[in-house]
Parts: sequence; C-alpha cells; structure tokens
Amino acid sequence: MPITRLSTQSDSFERTLRALLAFDASQDESIERATAGILKNVQEHGDQAVLDYTRQFDRVSPNSFAELEIDRTEWLTALAALPTAQRQALETAAERVRVYHDRQRAQTWTYTEDDGTVLGQKITPLDRVGLYVPGGKAAYPSSVLMNAIPAKVAGVPEVIMVTPTPDGVRNPLVLAAAAIGGVDRVWGIGGAQAVGALAYGTQSITPVDKIVGPGNAYVAAAKRRVFGTVGIDMIAGPSEILIIADGTTPADWIAMDLFSQAEHDELAQAILLCPSASYLDAVQAAIIRLLPTMPRSDIIRSSLAHRGALILVQDLDEACAIANNIAPEHLEISTENPQQWADKIRHAGAIFLGRYSSEALGDYCAGPNHVLPTSRTARFSSPLGVYDFQKRSSLIHVSQAGAQTLGRVAATLAYGEGLQAHAASAEYRLASTEVKS
Repeated sequence: MPITRLSTQSDSFERTLRALLAFDASQDESIERATAGILKNVQEHGDQAVLDYTRQFDRVSPNSFAELEIDRTEWLTALAALPTAQRQALETAAERVRVYHDRQRAQTWTYTEDDGTVLGQKITPLDRVGLYVPGGKAAYPSSVLMNAIPAKVAGVPEVIMVTPTPDGVRNPLVLAAAAIGGVDRVWGIGGAQAVGALAYGTQSITPVDKIVGPGNAYVAAAKRRVFGTVGIDMIAGPSEILIIADGTTPADWIAMDLFSQAEHDELAQAILLCPSASYLDAVQAAIIRLLPTMPRSDIIRSSLAHRGALILVQDLDEACAIANNIAPEHLEISTENPQQWADKIRHAGAIFLGRYSSEALGDYCAGPNHVLPTSRTARFSSPLGVYDFQKRSSLIHVSQAGAQTLGRVAATLAYGEGLQAHAASAEYRLASTEVKS
C-alpha cells in the first residue's frame, strides 16, 4: 500500500514534512453561518428553539422539553444491564482516572511577610460544567469518564451532560459511564443547539461556566463562537500518533499502534521515526499484511496514504528533535531505556515510554487524560485536567506596616503612569495621612 517513505538526508525532507503535517483548519462558511443562526435562535428562544432543532435534526418528537431530560433511573438501569466484564472494565478505568487526577488537585496557599502582610492564592472549583458527548451509534464512554471525573475531583458541584439521541436511540454505554463518572444531569440534545443551551441557558437549563467534550464540525464551530461567554476545553483537530522506535519492538506491534490512530478518520496522522531502514521495511511489510484484517481498513488505508509516513532518521537524537518540531498529540518512545529520550522531549500531549506502553492504554484506562492538544498546540497547551475545572484567585491582606512600604512604591508608579487617583488611594493608607478619631 502507498505510505510516504522519507529520509532526513533527502534535500526535500523539510519541504515534504511540512506538506505532510499541513492541516487546513479553515472553517466551512456554510457550517459557520448555520451555527451562528442556531446559536442566535437558542439565545433568543431558549427551550423552544432547542426542542425544534432536536425534532428536526435528531428525528425525535417529544411533547415537551422536559421529556428531553434522561432520568437517572435510566442511567442506573443501563449500568445494571451491562455484561459483567464491560461494567468491571468501566469501573476499573474510572477508578484509575480518578486516582491519577486526584494528584492534580491544587490547594489554597498563603505566606506571611515579616511585616504581617499575607499573600496567597485561593483555589475554587467552577460552579457548573457542561459535557458534550456524541450519541447514537457513536459510543464514547471513555470520553465521559475523562471529562466528568476531573471535574468532580476538582469539586465542581454540577456536571451537566448533553448527548444527542438520533431516532430516539439512547446509548446505554454512555449512560452507564455517566452513572459511574459522577454526572449530575443528562439531557438528550446535541449539535450546536446543545452547545448554545449550555452557554446561554434556557428556561430549563442553567448556563454553565465551561463546556468540554468532543463533537462534530457544528459542535466545534459552536464552541468556538461561545468562547468568552463560557470557557471551553479546546478545539481539537484530527488524532495524531508519532512513534520513535529503535527497532527492538516487534514490527507488528508498531504497525498496530499506527493503525490505532489512523482508524479514527481519514485525516488522522500516524508517523514512525527510526534510524534503521530494515526496521522501517519490516513495519511496512506488517502494515501490508495486517491491514486487510482491520474492520476499518478503508479509513486506515486513506489516513496512512495521505498523512502517514515512515521516516529514516540518522539517530534517536535527531528523532527527538523532529518530535519536538511536530509536537504530537501522542508520542510513543518504543526503545530501550526510553527515559533518556523522554528527557529530550519538550512538546507532546502524552508520552508513552517503552514497548509495552501502547497509546490505546492511554485512551481507555492508564489513568492520565486522553483529551490532548493536537495540531502542534502541545507547544503551548496541556492535557485536560483538574486544573481546567479550578480557578485561582489572588489573596492580598496587607498589614498596616506593609501599607507604609507598598503604598509609597505604588504611589510612585501611579504618578509615573499619570493615574493620580491610584496614587492617592495608596497614600491615604500612609501613617502620615492617617485620620485620627
């Protein structure tokens, strides 16, 4: 099958790699227009607009908006009906995600200066978070856990989940994950209208402070538009995996790791870096042999043909330099002594060390969050975590003695900026101007 083979020694390497990495993130104007109209209608008409769009797009006919809420008893029934192995897998994954994220929880702190002034930082959770979950045939219970559990660990009192139910199909796995993940309410709505309901509120839905979770192009466009009214997690691009290999991992394993991201969609990217040409040959042979066994072989084939690559590097140091340039969502370091190479990595969403750390484990149950920066945004952003659901407020308790020192400093700077009221406000606290009672 066609897959790009590159060598860093080629004169055209840099140009070819840039073309391979290029992703057109420009927005479809028709989607943007439609999304803007939907959001405006929801903002103006609330429940009725969401109800109308749900009837139109999801082909369900509730008699009232209240019927769109999915009662907790239905979640618990879905959980109870799961096969034992499936339920245990969900519960194990949830516990691992919870334990990992519990370590991220920040605490309020203060310190006291010699003059008695107390400075610090107060940590508080968001009041309300909206979680968008694709519905219908697409079941992503792992995304429910990865988004809801960090929010609850952070102390968010209310997590509201929205999920479309096309043709009335309510996915039992998603509902079971909501029960396990600590979700508080679930509404059977989706699309841009659900994002609008969460951001602006309706007669039945209280507006949230932040919206997280994956969705289609309309959902992404809606999240982009409501940002500022509410917070959002990120606008995610196609899935990515970059593997640095030294040739000691079985070629079949690496081929399947490349498949694990390529099967998401045709725009997903899977790249292998290795200093051994014979090993790249072995992986390519494994790809050709294993691809016909994959149910999503057409998607994988298209992804690898258009955005995949097997790249021959001079050594692993060069591989690390290329990885830092790419800043991948997922980075596997499938080598002996992987930590020595991980120490050279500055930009990656998640780093998987050693041949047994397949990216798939991170997607489901390792513990760290699978909501990761894509499209080179790992250069400046981080995985979703507890810190995304907590706010930091500065604490400033200036003592009388501290006001004498800080007041003079502040007044001097304020006069320099031409802000006399600022200066006077600071100077009023100075002992020389103190009003005696």
